[in-house]
Amino acid sequence: MAYFKKAKKGRKVYDLIFGKGKIVEVYPDSHYTIMVEFKNDYQIAYTEEGLPNWGNFKDQTLFYKKDIDLTKEDFSPAKKILPSKKIIKLRDKNKLEVRLPSGIWKSVKRVDEGYIDKLLEKEQYHLFRKKK
Repeated sequence: MAYFKKAKKGRKVYDLIFGKGKIVEVYPDSHYTIMVEFKNDYQIAYTEEGLPNWGNFKDQTLFYKKDIDLTKEDFSPAKKILPSKKIIKLRDKNKLEVRLPSGIWKSVKRVDEGYIDKLLEKEQYHLFRKKK
């Protein structure tokens, strides 16, 4: 049985990418079975297994708020701000992490390219760091 098989509109959820959210729609006969809205007005569709239609995630990222344990996730701030040339170089070598809207650090190869490009265009270099 899939994790969100019995999902209901209005339930509070937590996504490792976007943080706190609420189920706003349920589509029982579709590949993406629920639509979740987050506090930053993002609306993302998810499968019954909690996989988003955003990024390159093969593991569940969405959980019911009461079921999530965030003690193993890294929320630490970046120790230094990388220059744009260093960010591009680390990105090419697959040694770059990006801070997601939830505050968790993940590899840039797992995140949507558009999100990375938007951060670089806005010169938000503090949201990148070298992989540990």
